[in-house]
Amino acid sequence: MEISRSTMKKLLLLIAFAALAFTAFQWIDGMAAALSFLAELLSPFLGGAALAFILNVPMRFLERNLFSWAGQKGRGGRERLPKGLVRILSLLLTFVLVALVVLVLVLVIMPELTETISGLTVTIQSAVTRFLLWAEEQFANNPQVRQWLENLTIDWRSIDWESILSRVADFLRSGAGDVLNSTISAAKSMVSVLTSSFIAFVFACYILLQKEKLGLQCRKVLFALLPKNAAQQVIRVSSLSHRVFSSFITGQCVEAMILGTMFFIAMSLLRMPYALLVGCLIAVTALIPIVGAFIGCAVGAFLILMVSPMQALIFVVMFLILQQVEGNLIYPHVVGSSVGLPSIWVLFAVTIGGSLMGVVGMLLFIPLTSVLYTLFREFVYKRLQERRIKVK
Repeated sequence: MEISRSTMKKLLLLIAFAALAFTAFQWIDGMAAALSFLAELLSPFLGGAALAFILNVPMRFLERNLFSWAGQKGRGGRERLPKGLVRILSLLLTFVLVALVVLVLVLVIMPELTETISGLTVTIQSAVTRFLLWAEEQFANNPQVRQWLENLTIDWRSIDWESILSRVADFLRSGAGDVLNSTISAAKSMVSVLTSSFIAFVFACYILLQKEKLGLQCRKVLFALLPKNAAQQVIRVSSLSHRVFSSFITGQCVEAMILGTMFFIAMSLLRMPYALLVGCLIAVTALIPIVGAFIGCAVGAFLILMVSPMQALIFVVMFLILQQVEGNLIYPHVVGSSVGLPSIWVLFAVTIGGSLMGVVGMLLFIPLTSVLYTLFREFVYKRLQERRIKVK
């Protein structure tokens, strides 16, 4: 029995793969350590690539809309603005817009948040006192419950704050020996973080300024190393992934802004406290798919509860109504259509991503699952068409 060259080649590849898999299993601890070291070494560049991908969304919008006139020919047949200058201006404007958004959030949230925290102690004391008085009125006909509530009354003036502060100071002095080591360790970590952040920022700027050139180089490498069909397939999947991820980032940001604005307007009309703070908080937490807005709701309900329990109840009802409007009308049109993923798979992606990588996994796995869902659907339809099967 003769073995053809193609069969022999497949057998050799199978043996090589089995040998590599066996070796990897034997040295799995060393390989894990090597991969961890490699990931730590490349973390600034991976972070820079992620930053460049995110910043490319507003930068591309500015290039296509704000500087659309720059490519037109002037009287002398030249472009009104060189393409390189347009790219630099778009990048600078992107940085300015991001800095303005962060600055506005800090200037809006921090003063009100500081004021809220500083007055939270007094608010909690008055809220507890009002609750106890209300409970005594409600259970006036029940002497046992009323007696228990009277014994539960807290005399805030009787708390020995000086003693508490003295104990805290003693605790801090007892650990003074480790302060120097902790400070040095924190300084080293801060320097490392700043260095990695600077490298990531510079790398992101380089990618954004040279993205066409880098894309051309990557395509050349693919066609040089892979068969033509395989290289074209990799490029197609990469293009699909880029489109889905960009649409998801844009849609998620727009949806968060709309939801935060809705809460601010509704709370202002109902004269609820902390309208601006809760609106900004819900807008920020809404960037986390599905569960983010509920986190903002819990924090907002707690803050309003300290002022008025009835308004806190109204806020929760209002949140449920606006959440239904957002989930059924806004999110499917703003985010769902751009991602192209059914709701059940969105829930699956959020659950798996959150379990593996936390909040980052939630944000990453929705577009990743959408890409896999699209590719698998194309594969299924192609197989059905090849087999001439129509499923009803």
